Amino acid sequence: MQYIAYMGIRNEDILKIMPPRMGLFGLLFSFMNRLQSVGDLFYKEITCKQFFLLACMNLYKDEPPTANELAETMGCSRQNVKQILDSLEKKGLLVLKQDENDRRKQRIFKTEKTKNLAKKYLQKEMEFMNLLYGDISDKEIRGVYKIISKMEKNLTEQEFEK
Repeated sequence: MQYIAYMGIRNEDILKIMPPRMGLFGLLFSFMNRLQSVGDLFYKEITCKQFFLLACMNLYKDEPPTANELAETMGCSRQNVKQILDSLEKKGLLVLKQDENDRRKQRIFKTEKTKNLAKKYLQKEMEFMNLLYGDISDKEIRGVYKIISKMEKNLTEQEFEK
C-alpha cells in the first residue's frame, strides 16, 4: 500500500479529495523523487541521472550526440548536462571529442568502461524493470506513455515568462 508521506494518505485515495489534474501533478513529482532515490542506490559507480544520460546516448545511432542534443533529449538545461558529462568523463565512462565537420561542436563518445558497466548491470536492470512494471501490461504502459508525451508536448510548445 503506497502512501504520500506528508499526509499519510494512500495514492489511490488522493483523487477522492483533490481534482485529478492536481493529484496527478503531485504524484508525478513524488514518483520522480522516489525513482531517483531508488535509482541512486542501484548502481555503485554512477547516479540515476548519469545512467539516464548514458541511456539517452543509445538513441543516437548515426553519430554521437553533442551536449545540446542530449539536453534536448533529456529535457534539461545544457548546464545540467555539462555537469553530468564532466562527472562521467572523470570516471572514464565518456570522452568528448571535437566534431570532424564542425569545430564548434564536441561529440560525446562512450568508452570501453561504459560498455563493461552496461554488461555488468544488464541482468540487474532487467530485474528492476520487471519489479517496476510488475503487473502492468504493455497496453497500459503505452497509454501512460501517450498521456505523458502529450503533457510534455504541451510544455514544450508553451512559452513561459521568467
